[in-house]
Amino acid sequence: MKRLMMLVLATAILGLALGASAEPVKIGMITTLSTTAAYLGEDIRDGFQLAVDQEGGRLGGVDVELLVEDDGAKPEKANQIAERYMKKDGVKIMTGIVFSNVAIAVVPKVVRDGVVYLSANAGPSQLAGKGCNENYFSVSYQNDNIDEVVGQYVNDSAHQNVYLIAPNYPAGKDHLAGFKRYFKKEIKAEVYTKLGQSDYAAEIAAIRAAKPDAVFFFLPGGMGVSFIKQYAQAGLNEEIPLYGPAFSFDERLLAAVGPVALGVKNGSQWSHDLDNPANRQFVAAYREKYGRTPTLYASQGYDTARLIGSALKVVNGNLEDLAAFKAALRKADFESVRGNFSFGSNQHPVQDLYIREVVKTDDGNYTNKTIQKVFTNHVDAYAAECKM
Repeated sequence: MKRLMMLVLATAILGLALGASAEPVKIGMITTLSTTAAYLGEDIRDGFQLAVDQEGGRLGGVDVELLVEDDGAKPEKANQIAERYMKKDGVKIMTGIVFSNVAIAVVPKVVRDGVVYLSANAGPSQLAGKGCNENYFSVSYQNDNIDEVVGQYVNDSAHQNVYLIAPNYPAGKDHLAGFKRYFKKEIKAEVYTKLGQSDYAAEIAAIRAAKPDAVFFFLPGGMGVSFIKQYAQAGLNEEIPLYGPAFSFDERLLAAVGPVALGVKNGSQWSHDLDNPANRQFVAAYREKYGRTPTLYASQGYDTARLIGSALKVVNGNLEDLAAFKAALRKADFESVRGNFSFGSNQHPVQDLYIREVVKTDDGNYTNKTIQKVFTNHVDAYAAECKM
């Protein structure tokens, strides 16, 4: 009888264990799906979802459930979503935030509460240096990186001075700091605009009066569309060349601005024409599923999902041992669409950086063509300040 009871108990325990393992791992995505920046979050979500779909609802062979909510680009709303994910849904993995001010408001709290946060976009300097955390991973970049490569490229050019413009929020300041770190010539002016601004008449008049050799700007999403169109309407695109990071020249933005962006050079850690097997597969699959060429944001969402999958595979979906899960993440044992990818000491990417040029395609559309690799295995400027 005793032996029978032990057998029944063992069977019950096994059944519970099997039941627990059958529960999908919940991944909480907080991203921007409204406002003029809505497509940024859409592309992060779509890139991530593509990776899940390619594995039939799994990542690394583990069933996952992707929860997605719109933060409206508002820190307070993002905090509310994060709280709900943790308390109601029991989420241990989060991702998706687009804007740095939102990340700064949300990430420090969730990582203190034992959540592993993997950034698929925002990479504020505050979280890369002294504010780094063992539960925080940037899978995209550190904000300054995409501007550092342009700063170096323009510094090597014939331009002797540059006019700088960006929105007045953490990422805007990071992006201009990145450019200045490698551009050692004259800065004509450094102007910060309102976040979400759509009318740049005053700024364009000031640029015309300053007569710089070139303009470097960071104005993502709808801000970039407005600025580029108004810059061209003022005729300045024929007089003063524009430079910027990839965020202002992604595929969907180019569809909105058209020929006025032709010839503009921009910096990126990824492009659809990077010739490696993972990227060729990703770009083809994304085009087939969504009917459009992926943007930088989509590539980052996809890589984030693939990285999570590589770590879930190691721990067999068991997040009770977060230390083992994080150790697996740090190894970055996945095929990145960027090619070279590893983590530095602050758990930010060590990766190659490129200059791209906006060109016209045979079918009359506009896209980016990679023209030069400027940095190889580039490490961000804040890694040395991180003590983990």
